[in-house]
Amino acid sequence: MLGEQRFRRGRSHRLAKRLAGLAVGDGQWRERSPSRPVQSRSDGSVRFSRFCMANEREADHYWSAVIMRGWECLTRHSPGQTNLLRKQQVFSIIRPFNELERPIVPDPDENQSIHKLTQTGRYIIIIAAFLGWFFGGMHLGITSLSMGSAAKDLLRGTGQFEVTVAERSAAQQQFEESGKGDVQGLAQAKAVQRLETASSKWYGYYICALLFGGAAGGLVFGRIGDRFGRVKGMTAAICCYSGVSFVAYFARTPEQLLVARFVVCMGVGGMWPNGVALMSEAWAGASRPLLAGVIGTAANIGIFMVGVAGKLREVTVDDWRWVMLMGAAPIVLGLLVPLIVPESPRWLAQRARGSSPGTPEKTRTKPEASTGEIFRPGMFAVTLVGILLATVPLFGSWGSSNWAVKWAEDAGSDGLKAQVIMARSLPGIFGSFMGGWIASLVGRRRSYFFNSLICLGSAQCMFWFSSPTEPTVFLVWTAVLGFFSGIFFGWLPLFLPELFVTRVRSVGAGVCFNFGRIITAITVFVTAGLIAYFDNDFRQIGRITSLIYLFGAVGILLMPKGVEGKIKD
Repeated sequence: MLGEQRFRRGRSHRLAKRLAGLAVGDGQWRERSPSRPVQSRSDGSVRFSRFCMANEREADHYWSAVIMRGWECLTRHSPGQTNLLRKQQVFSIIRPFNELERPIVPDPDENQSIHKLTQTGRYIIIIAAFLGWFFGGMHLGITSLSMGSAAKDLLRGTGQFEVTVAERSAAQQQFEESGKGDVQGLAQAKAVQRLETASSKWYGYYICALLFGGAAGGLVFGRIGDRFGRVKGMTAAICCYSGVSFVAYFARTPEQLLVARFVVCMGVGGMWPNGVALMSEAWAGASRPLLAGVIGTAANIGIFMVGVAGKLREVTVDDWRWVMLMGAAPIVLGLLVPLIVPESPRWLAQRARGSSPGTPEKTRTKPEASTGEIFRPGMFAVTLVGILLATVPLFGSWGSSNWAVKWAEDAGSDGLKAQVIMARSLPGIFGSFMGGWIASLVGRRRSYFFNSLICLGSAQCMFWFSSPTEPTVFLVWTAVLGFFSGIFFGWLPLFLPELFVTRVRSVGAGVCFNFGRIITAITVFVTAGLIAYFDNDFRQIGRITSLIYLFGAVGILLMPKGVEGKIKD
């Protein structure tokens, strides 16, 4: 070590002499003509740049800093200064570097770490992240497809929706006034209506469990990903939503199912930030719009496959539990991920920089990050805008257009709700795949702004001019809205990672996406409580809730300039 330090000091003196001679026009460092004097400062800059290029292989970050400090000093001097004075000032800059006694520790280079990741490892990361979010999308589809039927079955099992004495008396009075029907049938119809209203209310609660659980999972598993690694965070998330889905199969009350679905959706919410961070860091030099489209498409494919399964085997009040077993199947993926998926090279480089004993304290970084860090000055405004822009598509999907599934179940023909899910998710696959490409081609601001207006118009047309009783028109408008709302979910994986640096990227993306879920969940919770007020009129509910897209058109104008376009270290 002592020999290395002496070598460093000797080399620093040699480099300093070269630099000083270069600045004063020493013939050794002039152009090919030794007699040609240095005419200007720019002439010296040309030879200095050539000198740096010639010494590029032996120069590291340490020596680059030495040379640049010396050159900055020289360029501030007036042309009238003596050569001796210039040399003295150069050595005054370099001398503190020569006297450093710290051990030589190689600086981890994130770009070099990325190159060490094999091409096979990169493709494994894509496949694992895609499958993890694909199965997460299946659980989103399971919520839409089965929670209405599950709520009816579990509520019916409580015995609270049998015909009451008051309903029988009201039916008797109605029969005497109209003379139509029979007392038992009229009383039963009132009990069924009461069950429909209660099941719609619980359907809204299950959507809230999805959104609140997703938000909590984004925070919990995002923190795990930043502290222990993206792969470990992704593994924990997949095992969470798979294992607890199996437990949900045995639920006997609406409350038990609500708790189980909350935990399931914690895993779904935790999968998103870890998968996005892992892909964007492993493929930092690749086409990020394409990668954003890939992971944005995965969820819609999962939702579509749930719709296909519901078409092949109809989900009814008496037959819905098999869907919970389907949601438990990804446990196999959760067991394979830690064995075959390589860790994010940028995260490993960040951890190495934080743990190297020779790293200066002021430059030392830690791989883990606190959630509160993204709400501190300097990042607070960016985080708030990210939350707003993530809230709009989430609320539009779950707080507005998703009521079309329950509307189809109550007012449409048998199996129509599965067709609605398929009609919305299939165009959404193409929309989410194209979302990142459109954002890069048109621009982040313009694409989000115009897409918000198009989604607003599509949703209003669906809830004003179509109905499940006319399934063809209803499905067409569902498909149109599905395509344009899907674009948001290709836009978000491209945009959100650009807002944050590596050490808080997983937490930051998770907070933005999942705080949007919290806001959406609060609104859906309020809407579910007003189901009786709206008298199960999903047309009116959709007209009001779809106005959220106006906030998207306004919110994108608040996005700070210069924060998007590249991944930051």
